[in-house]
Amino acid sequence: MRALRARGTLVVGLSRRPSEADEHEECDIADREAVEAVAARVLERHPRIDLLVNNAGVGARGNYLDADPEVIERVIRVNYLGSVWSTLASLPGPGEGSHIANVVSVAGMVAIGPYSASKHAQLAFSRSIAVELAPRGISVHTVNPGFVETEGFPQRERFGPLLSRLVVDPAFVAQRLLEAVDKDKREIVVPRWYRPVAWAQALAPGAFVNVRARTSRRRPRSR
Repeated sequence: MRALRARGTLVVGLSRRPSEADEHEECDIADREAVEAVAARVLERHPRIDLLVNNAGVGARGNYLDADPEVIERVIRVNYLGSVWSTLASLPGPGEGSHIANVVSVAGMVAIGPYSASKHAQLAFSRSIAVELAPRGISVHTVNPGFVETEGFPQRERFGPLLSRLVVDPAFVAQRLLEAVDKDKREIVVPRWYRPVAWAQALAPGAFVNVRARTSRRRPRSR
């Protein structure tokens, strides 16, 4: 947000809580009707949208066998459908030369529980809508961060001092996102050293699953 302001961009934020955006609209991104209503109000004030960033997300640590059904539904509605509804509702704001950036996750490139599945769906949406909007001259960028230290996703405390270097700050992700827009990079991994994990899953998904399954069998089961 600060980086966009530094460029002289007027920022409109959509979230459940107040933000530091130039203009703010309260909205639960998982509620399609609410998103459509907010988008209509924003487009009435600003018919042209140069950059739409889909960044909403909620966590869902754990696996399908342990997660509550409500958690599974919520993570799909926010992480996946939230991007779908906000993108569709914002059209026709983005036009020739505009950009849409979907902040997905490295987790969307592997298979680890409900959160990973929601991000995998968002990843597929981002790649699909990139093709569909290309004839309109709209560039879609997919940003796949690894572990990022945020209020909703505190990460460094999970790893300790040594492995905390694997965690980056939101400002670093924002910088890479804007670089992707400026240089028209359609899909990036942030930081770059996470890319081998994604390659392993994509090139040999069966082997990747087998390794994880064997590792899982070695762990003691909770009673």
